[in-house]
Amino acid sequence: MVLTGAGISTESGIPDFRSAGGLWETYDPMKVASMGTFTTDPALFWRFHRPRIDMLGSVDPNPAHLAVAELQRRGIVKTLITQNIDRLHSRAGSPDVVEVHGSLDKGYCLRCSQTVSMDELCARADAAEDGVPRCNCGYQLKSGVVLFGEAMPIEAIEAAYDACERADVLLVIGTSLLVTPVSNLPSVVLSRGGQLAILTEGETPYDERCAVRITDKAGPTMQAVLEALPPA
Repeated sequence: MVLTGAGISTESGIPDFRSAGGLWETYDPMKVASMGTFTTDPALFWRFHRPRIDMLGSVDPNPAHLAVAELQRRGIVKTLITQNIDRLHSRAGSPDVVEVHGSLDKGYCLRCSQTVSMDELCARADAAEDGVPRCNCGYQLKSGVVLFGEAMPIEAIEAAYDACERADVLLVIGTSLLVTPVSNLPSVVLSRGGQLAILTEGETPYDERCAVRITDKAGPTMQAVLEALPPA
């Protein structure tokens, strides 16, 4: 199994929000990216959120994303779990990605459950005087990204834990393993006798418990993994 975080996407030009120098040092996430702000001040929420959508849409998968997709194609990686909402894994060719923090794949209404495409969501935001996309029922639309103060998607979390219950090896790429409940996934693997391989530039709580620990960049390392394997 593979678990990825923001560090796999930094090589595509997407900043890591939590690390030193990240976006959350400039903005208070509880003010600009929380369910409370979305509900009480949707204009403020969308002033922050709308440019982030354009930014994420302007970048491409990097060699690490492509390598993970190739490992899936070869049947070596059985399940891919990601904390990222950027959809770069899917664009790289990875099937059935378990997205535990949601994703920018669509918009929906919390009042009547109507869904719209991401293109339609952005078009409605751009056409609104206050920048807030609204449903046909009049309520503001939300993207599929899990916000601070919002429950995580239960089906994705259950799928992630079920996968780790079966894992012989969990390869962790680009995540500090500090955010629950995802941070508990390595413990699930270890508790049933599986092993951890961690590829991330920063420290993690599991550094002393993993079988392999690499602190190099994800793209070159994952491409080297492919080159070391027998031809497909």
